[in-house]
Amino acid sequence: MRGGGGGMAPARSSIDSSPYHSNISRSPAPQGSSENLQEVTRAGNEWYKKGHYREALRHYDQAVMLCPDSSACRSNRAAALIGLGRLAEALRECEEAIRRDPASGRAHARLAALCLRFGMVERARKHFMLAGQANQSDPAELQRLQEVERHLGRCMDARKIRDWKSALREADASIVSGADSSQLLLALRSEALLRLNKLEEADSTIESMLKLDSASLSSMSTKLSGMVADSYVHVVQAQVNMAFGRFDAAVTMAEKASVIDPGNAEVGRIISNIRLVSQARAQGNDLFKAGKFAEASEAYGEGLKYEPSNPVLYCNRAACWSKLGRWVKAVEDCNEALKVQPGYMKALLRRATSYAKLERWADCVRDYEVLRKELPGDTDVAESLFHAQVALKTSRGEEVTNMKFGGEVETVTSIEQLQDAIHSPGVSVIYFMATMNQQCAQITPSVDSLCSECPSVNFLKVNVDESPMVARAENVRIVPTFKIYKDGARVKEMICPSLHNLCYSVRHYAVSSS
Repeated sequence: MRGGGGGMAPARSSIDSSPYHSNISRSPAPQGSSENLQEVTRAGNEWYKKGHYREALRHYDQAVMLCPDSSACRSNRAAALIGLGRLAEALRECEEAIRRDPASGRAHARLAALCLRFGMVERARKHFMLAGQANQSDPAELQRLQEVERHLGRCMDARKIRDWKSALREADASIVSGADSSQLLLALRSEALLRLNKLEEADSTIESMLKLDSASLSSMSTKLSGMVADSYVHVVQAQVNMAFGRFDAAVTMAEKASVIDPGNAEVGRIISNIRLVSQARAQGNDLFKAGKFAEASEAYGEGLKYEPSNPVLYCNRAACWSKLGRWVKAVEDCNEALKVQPGYMKALLRRATSYAKLERWADCVRDYEVLRKELPGDTDVAESLFHAQVALKTSRGEEVTNMKFGGEVETVTSIEQLQDAIHSPGVSVIYFMATMNQQCAQITPSVDSLCSECPSVNFLKVNVDESPMVARAENVRIVPTFKIYKDGARVKEMICPSLHNLCYSVRHYAVSSS
């Protein structure tokens, strides 16, 4: 998906070489001024053709100052602004050029292309027609307009029947076809992602939209659920903010939508719901802080009546159930939160804790393993995972005497010691190394880190110089060599592995051991 930068620069042959190309009658410019204008325009054109839009703009600015009534000068300035990605300014400059010369086919063509990028298909079609009357239309641009219009229409139709997958697909196709700076299409895309429970993507799409150099959508006749386009964009922003618990920002966006479209019943209903949810959440937070957990759960539940798929409210209510010792209810609310937002770490952590209280160890270990991958530096998560793994093995009647949390890599000095470690339950990583070996010196700190990161794995090292008999027994001739054993069977051997391969392999078997 393209952004709103200068990625779609205008064709370099589309600049006006004559600054006096205009139907507006005017008094002839003084000879010195005329020559200076011609020179400034010629220099700007040369910079433009080389793709140096900033220098071109500097010269076109001078041309506009010398001849402010020239449609050609303003149209050239718009071309440079497009090259710099300053699309909203370019659109205003094209409008000014047309105001000064309504017959300027080049200005109409340039404005049509800009309207297309903003997703304003009706305005784009109007100016393409006017450009065509002046023999300045571009068949390729007209084809892009038709593609954008077709995909936008399909997107609107899919949205009406709540076919969010189709709405997302058609919004993306419309953006790719040419409407790469359309706030409306990005809002449509974000809403579809929100309804498909892809909250992170919905939020990042809103962030992309806010970075666009976009024109106002107030002139668009398009309406969604009766809302004008600008109002709809703010409503979608409000809903995304709600999903992430940014309630104050959600209220602000909804109020902006209300100002733009004050008589719209749908906007009024949405802003009322958002205010009620925000109030319920604030009340629930106050009650929770006061230790009134049952009342807090009721407040969060009241908010869910108006926003029944809000993951933050579910997660907050789960915290209340946890405080009340109602672990099954806590799991249920965490499940609802994670159904809407699968990557919600707070809900996942709360569910893992509740599973531990219910002694559902397999479920507990599964959640902590996900958390461990997402939060590799969190020692509390690492320790909780370790204890859950121990409890799971104990519940299965497996040997756990070899399991330890953290610690240092154990040094092996005899064949008997190595055999005992290899044949113990679980996963063991044997690191064959030499003190003076440069590769070993580089990788040893990472082995120590892995030992702390994977507390359920038994790490051992063999110094081949100090214990050559052990190295020979294991047929090790090159260091560093790593051997991974699981329940007495060798599952992997790596000779001089990359750090990436070593970490991936150890983590893989650490997870599979639970």
